[in-house]
Amino acid sequence: MRGANGRVSQHTIYVALGVNLEGRKELLGLWLGESEGAKFWLGVLTDLKNRGLEDIFVACVDGLTGFPDAIRAVFERTKVQLCIVHLVRAALKYVPDTDSKAVARDLKKIYNAATLVEAEAALAEFAQAWDDKYPTISKTWRARWTDIITLFDFPWPIRKAISTTNAIESVNSVIRKFTRNRKIYPNEDSALKITWMAICEASKKWKMPIRKWKEALNHFAILFEDRLPKQTS
Repeated sequence: MRGANGRVSQHTIYVALGVNLEGRKELLGLWLGESEGAKFWLGVLTDLKNRGLEDIFVACVDGLTGFPDAIRAVFERTKVQLCIVHLVRAALKYVPDTDSKAVARDLKKIYNAATLVEAEAALAEFAQAWDDKYPTISKTWRARWTDIITLFDFPWPIRKAISTTNAIESVNSVIRKFTRNRKIYPNEDSALKITWMAICEASKKWKMPIRKWKEALNHFAILFEDRLPKQTS
């Protein structure tokens, strides 16, 4: 982004995407960041609450510093789940192709475990198998374990709904299409506007609920009975 003094600086635009009780995706907001931290994320969550977002059952987030704590500060009853896809991608970043399939396979045993006990055992087996080569993977997963294992609080239909990134990935692909030939913008408004236009284009296809939503909603209705709006069937 080019500033008034002609200096080009890098910024990140963060997109918050929600799934409503009908299972349909909704854009919740766009924020331009430069030096993100707990204070920034607290502002984001406060903005959402001030604009009418009353409750979040489960928040699926990347490993952004301070974000999970900010969510819990503003939406006290929200469960935080780190995005499994991004965790796996981060783990494989420094794994050569010769080992990537085997590492990914053993990581899958952790997050696809039937119970938390089995997941903990799979993580221990992973560490035993791979720590000599890639010690940072198990160390990182253990450090973030509290927000990785949230999915084990839920039955399979909800686990599937909160572990997939298809919804946000489809939005990101449209944004990349819109911004492919333009990398520098004159100001913040122009960058946000082009991103907004990209998401408006993507939203034209948001006509159907996410896959298996009814199954997940049945379980949400039981687990969050006291928080589900009465008019929702």
